[in-house]
Amino acid sequence: MAHPLWPLFDLRVATPRLELRYIDDELGAELAQLALRGIHDPGFMPFAVEWTDFESPQQEWQTQQFYWRCRADLTAAAWNINFAVLVDREVVGTTSLMAGNFPTLRQFETGSWLGRAHHGKGLGKEMRQATLHLGFVGLEAEWATTGAFDDNAPSLGVTRSLGYTLQGQQRTVRRGTPATTLKFEMSREHFDTTLRRDDIELHGVAECLPLLGLA
Repeated sequence: MAHPLWPLFDLRVATPRLELRYIDDELGAELAQLALRGIHDPGFMPFAVEWTDFESPQQEWQTQQFYWRCRADLTAAAWNINFAVLVDREVVGTTSLMAGNFPTLRQFETGSWLGRAHHGKGLGKEMRQATLHLGFVGLEAEWATTGAFDDNAPSLGVTRSLGYTLQGQQRTVRRGTPATTLKFEMSREHFDTTLRRDDIELHGVAECLPLLGLA
């Protein structure tokens, strides 16, 4: 059944291996439980916001609040669109597109995580490609950006394998100590000539465009 009052609920991206579905309350609850089972080694923090350091049930509360906040705060001027990643109908992780002034800048940023049990299967690269496909093909972006701590080898491996260009670095604080984030970008030309695929399907994009200032 379509959702005429909030068309993002019908937004999906499908590849031969996985599906991205816009996060509703049911998927948000599944992601909260997945995160609680573990995303990363407790001795390493891959996130700029250290939300996985919270204990249950505060971690689950904050996970749900984050998805509600992203939904409620979405405007054409600024948005954070979050998806659950499903493999054979099982929720395995999440990916997102974030942008400010997208109708003018045509630039978006991606972020993602996978449940620890699903690491090492090539899903990180496949879900990034699906996310890029939505941004470049569905939303007609010109630029994509991403970033990761300089010791986050899995994330950096996906980024480099897709041909992003390193743009610089940023000093920040992680768990109270200095850390370095590497910043990358990708042009539409690189995506179109190197990464664009014909086996990724978009569903419900047109109905979402007015929400994003792209009618």
